[in-house]
Amino acid sequence: MKIISESLIEQAAEMLEISEESYEQAVGEMQERQPVLLSYFFTENFQVFTQDEKEYLFYLMLVIWKAISLSGESVPAVTEQQLSQAEDDNWAQVQGIRAKGFHERLNVFFDNYPQEDLLAFVEDALAEDEEEEDGPVTQEGREALFISLKTAIDCLTGWSREKVLREK
Repeated sequence: MKIISESLIEQAAEMLEISEESYEQAVGEMQERQPVLLSYFFTENFQVFTQDEKEYLFYLMLVIWKAISLSGESVPAVTEQQLSQAEDDNWAQVQGIRAKGFHERLNVFFDNYPQEDLLAFVEDALAEDEEEEDGPVTQEGREALFISLKTAIDCLTGWSREKVLREK
């Protein structure tokens, strides 16, 4: 898969922000083309997040999905098995990390990851904003939201840690 550039990500975000109608249209397209991925964000795992976090997570997922769609790449429908495997791999990867800070804990995900701009977009979107004390993301939810979005990126781009390890 092509590298999804920062400019494609910005273009996708702008498209979603044009109007309520453009946002709803993107949701409809995602529902049609990625029903399993869309339903993933409404499973009981996500009930622990605040309403603001869930809405923000969904918006970020739409930006990611739209950016990948804008790349012109054909993206097969994500399966439950792919989601489960990617999520397990991502949680396993973060388990052994001793670093305390949010950004430091995420460094492991950037090593040899082909979609670095997408990951950086997610990291920046979830980072603490000193100017905005009560943003959409809580300190407790930040890492889990990152893992959820990283899981979606892995599935949409066909990236798998296992596949990379096999190729070495």
